[in-house]
Amino acid sequence: MASNQQTRPGIGELAKDSASGRIGVVMGEIGGRVQIRPVRGGREWDAMPGNVVALSAREELSARLAVRNGNSRIPL
Repeated sequence: MASNQQTRPGIGELAKDSASGRIGVVMGEIGGRVQIRPVRGGREWDAMPGNVVALSAREELSARLAVRNGNSRIPL
């Protein structure tokens, strides 16, 4: 019998902070909060563990494509 319960993404996985709508990479957990870094790098933010959810397939594809497109740009 399958469970409908979703597990929270682990360290290094993409996740969404449902409180802010931001997507990033889970970096760890400190002081009861999950630290998430923007996908393209930058300063981490803290999220409440209950607000950190796995991405839908569409959200994950979109985030990975945005990174790929950003890395393919040639600075002028």
